Amino acid sequence: MLEILKAILFGVVEGITEWLPISSTGHMILLDEIVKLNVSEEFYSMFQVVIQLGAILAVVLIFWNKIWPFGKKNNQAPLSKTGVGAWVKTDIFVLWFHILVSCVPAAVVGLLWDDLFEALFYNYTTVAIMLIIFGVAFIVVENMKAGHSAKINAVADITYTTAFLIGMFQLIAAIFPGTSRSGATIVGALLIGVSRTVAAEYTFYLAIPVMFGASLLKILKFGFSFTAMEAAILLVGMVVAFVVSMFVIKFLMGYIKKHDFKVFGWYRIVLGIVVLACGIVGVIG
Repeated sequence: MLEILKAILFGVVEGITEWLPISSTGHMILLDEIVKLNVSEEFYSMFQVVIQLGAILAVVLIFWNKIWPFGKKNNQAPLSKTGVGAWVKTDIFVLWFHILVSCVPAAVVGLLWDDLFEALFYNYTTVAIMLIIFGVAFIVVENMKAGHSAKINAVADITYTTAFLIGMFQLIAAIFPGTSRSGATIVGALLIGVSRTVAAEYTFYLAIPVMFGASLLKILKFGFSFTAMEAAILLVGMVVAFVVSMFVIKFLMGYIKKHDFKVFGWYRIVLGIVVLACGIVGVIG
């Protein structure tokens, strides 16, 4: 029962931090310093990635009508006026092509060097440093953009070049925990002229193939030989992450319509400093 309660806590943290630009992986690493799951290192390495599938299912459910490329209803760009083509939404297919372009940099690096980066950088020091660096980046970018109109105000306006550039920013998060995948892509998107709401929405879409791919890779490496307790821990964590994500995604989309991202930048800076201080005095690490 204690391990299940821990899994619930991990699910709550995942559901909150996956979508807010404050680094879910970073928070999971820090939480593991305080609340240890009684599992093997191999299982935990897989768990902290695969638990994200619960959060992803929340995105799929909330944005289903915007990401499912088939159906006649609200089909603004059918492949043809009649026949099978009338069921194909070409604009959504184009969106998925853009998303795949954004995924290429992180996918290539992840497949080749995932284990190396995990061994080198998955520690509280890297997390703290990246929390601070991208916290500062949020504040600086928001100050730079103050009073300037965004060039891209709709997801449909994102080009292949823009998609690739956003993917390069996502690559930073794939290497350094504490960066935040959503944080890196949002900062990158803002820098190249994407509006806050579009940057956040595109980041949600981008998470779908990235997390499915990362989870599949981790599961294949771990294998399917779960114990009953391991299966229960993973399932509980995913379900809780899903439920919490439903609320957090809707909150964030409403929040950024009226506010900027500076508050998340300050949170990252303060948390990064606290983490470094805790490491220096030996509380963590």
